[in-house]
Amino acid sequence: MGKKINIAIDGYSSSGKSSLARSISKEFKMKYIDTGAMYRSITYLLLKNSIDSSNFEESEKKIEQIINDCNIEYNYNNKKNISETILNGARCDEHIRKNYVSEFVSIVSKSKKVRDFMIAKQKEIASNKNIVMDGRDIGTVVIPDAEIKFFIEADLHVRAKRRFEQAQDESLTFNEVVENLKFRDNQDMMRENSPLKKAKDSIVLNNTNINFEELKNQAFNIIRKKNENHN
Repeated sequence: MGKKINIAIDGYSSSGKSSLARSISKEFKMKYIDTGAMYRSITYLLLKNSIDSSNFEESEKKIEQIINDCNIEYNYNNKKNISETILNGARCDEHIRKNYVSEFVSIVSKSKKVRDFMIAKQKEIASNKNIVMDGRDIGTVVIPDAEIKFFIEADLHVRAKRRFEQAQDESLTFNEVVENLKFRDNQDMMRENSPLKKAKDSIVLNNTNINFEELKNQAFNIIRKKNENHN
C-alpha cells in the first residue's frame, strides 16, 4: 500500500465482513480491527459480572462502572492467522463466540454508554491510519472519512450456514442460528444509537452467489485502483 488509508467494512452478521477484512489486512499489510469481537468481549464481561440480560436497562450504573474499569486490546496474529481479543489481560476468544454471548450482544450494543465507550476507542485506533475495520457503523459513525467503504450483503440462510459451521457450541441447531441472525439483524437496524445502514458512498458487495475468492478479488481490485489514484 502506498499512501496510508483506512478501510471501513460494514454489513450484516456472518456476511463475510471479518474474513474479508482479515484478507485485506494480510494482502495490504494493514492493521485489522474486529469491532464485533470488541462488543462480544464487553458482552461476555457483563455476563461474567451477573448483568441480567432480561433487565439490562436497570443495570446502567453498574455497566458504566464495569466498562470504565475494563481494558480491551485487540490483536491480529498474522503468524497463526487468528484474531486475538485480550480482556483485562487474558484472551477471551474461546468464550465470546458462544451462543449465550451471541444472544445478548445486540442488546448490549444498543446501550449508549457501551457504544460511546467503544466508538471513542475505535476512533482513537483509526486515527493512526492504515486500519481495516469491520462492524455495523464503521463507515457511518466510527470512520466516516475512510478512503474506502465496503458494505457486505448475503442471503440470510447463506449467512446462517456459515455461522452454524463456525459455531463452537455443539448444542446449537441450524434453526436457532437462523432465528438468532434474524433477531440480530432487526436489533442492528432498529437501534437508536448508530444503527446498521449503508453509507451513501459505500461500495456494496453481495456474496450470496459467489465464493469468497471472488469476493476477495473484487475488493482487492477496488483497493488497488484506489491506491493507484493516490500515487
